[in-house]
Amino acid sequence: MEVIESIVTDGIEVEESTATVSTLDSEKSKTEFVWTLQATWHLVRVRLDMDHEFDQPVCKKKLLWETVAERVTTRLRAEGYQDVAVKAFECDLKWRNMLATYRKNAERAKRLGTHSVHWEFFKTMHEVLGRSYEEIDAQRRAKLSGTKVGKTMASKRYTPILPTPPLTATAVPPSRPPQDVLQLYLELQERKLNMWAQQKALEERKIEAINNLARAISSLAQDSTDRGQMPKEPTVSDPLSSLSSQH
Repeated sequence: MEVIESIVTDGIEVEESTATVSTLDSEKSKTEFVWTLQATWHLVRVRLDMDHEFDQPVCKKKLLWETVAERVTTRLRAEGYQDVAVKAFECDLKWRNMLATYRKNAERAKRLGTHSVHWEFFKTMHEVLGRSYEEIDAQRRAKLSGTKVGKTMASKRYTPILPTPPLTATAVPPSRPPQDVLQLYLELQERKLNMWAQQKALEERKIEAINNLARAISSLAQDSTDRGQMPKEPTVSDPLSSLSSQH
């Protein structure tokens, strides 16, 4: 019986914990704000209307984002969403993500043209942010105009990067039939045999020339040896001189 009671108790505890987790999830889902298309448009319009205030050198961004959140919430509640409350950090995070997407599309528009961008918020954001970026770029060029770096950049001519043309299918040369391949192989083998025969004949000539040279040297050495070993001829005495010597 004790085992049965423990199992039932564990089951009750699991059910209670599951109910607690589901309650927390529901509460969390209520507190999190879901950015619908309508809410995102309100954020874009409010943030662009306050762009001049955000560009001030001295400003408290936290207070400005709180103002943005209040205005977005007011517009949503005016449309009938009474339980909606947007927070400042949610607006800030959402705008950072949209700003990153805008910059990628702006670079694409520079390279390929505005017709290549299909993001629905790009045109509205580019009317404000594009002008501010151009002003910042103009200010940066004005600061560099009197320096060596600015003169070097102005003297250089930059070639625009054009989009790469689509790859066209290259014509594949027709493959040779098997008979042609076999004929080519036989010709190559015949050439190798001819080269080998020529090389063999050359080597034989070299060996014959070396043998002839060796025989010539040997014969010359033999002749010199024979000349050194020839006997001396006997001298014939004069008979008159011998008779005169006897008397």
